[in-house]
Amino acid sequence: MTETPKVEMSKATPAPAWRRAVPPLIAAALVGVLGYALLSPAKNATTGSPLIGKAAPAFTLQSLDGVPISLASLKGRPVILNFWASWCGPCREEAPLFHELGAAQSADGAAILGILFQETKEQNARDFIKEYALAYPNLKDPGIDTGVNYGVSGVPETVFIDREGIVRYMDRGGLTRERLNVGLEKIGVKGI
Repeated sequence: MTETPKVEMSKATPAPAWRRAVPPLIAAALVGVLGYALLSPAKNATTGSPLIGKAAPAFTLQSLDGVPISLASLKGRPVILNFWASWCGPCREEAPLFHELGAAQSADGAAILGILFQETKEQNARDFIKEYALAYPNLKDPGIDTGVNYGVSGVPETVFIDREGIVRYMDRGGLTRERLNVGLEKIGVKGI
């Protein structure tokens, strides 16, 4: 019988602690930077977008009630898109303005749509809508594709689209009454 040679397995020396710690530290830093960017959009860049003067990107999204809504179905009406999330502090600050706008614009022909942006729990969004009595459709954007197509980098962001479907104004960060009215004026809608 032939004997098979025994191969000695040498134990690999573990990597130094600092080398094992680097990847998790880099990942944590990236998560922190992304979280900061989403929670506080650039303070000195509240308006503007490469989309201004161009056709608004098309979309069809489901409302929280399961109804599909497309931008194309609103052609001929001015449209206000508000990207928001229930965990967003500035979204809470501007929500009373959207409640007021929703009540004022129902007869004016303007369409208001909320689009959930990286909403963590659908029930939180429903509670937010109920708390602020928002009476317009709020749409789910599960892969945030619509948010990406509109160049959303954080919430809240609001896009103002005219009757012809052209983006006329975009506001980044929590709206004030004055900034909301600037956007409304750009799309031919009476301010609040």
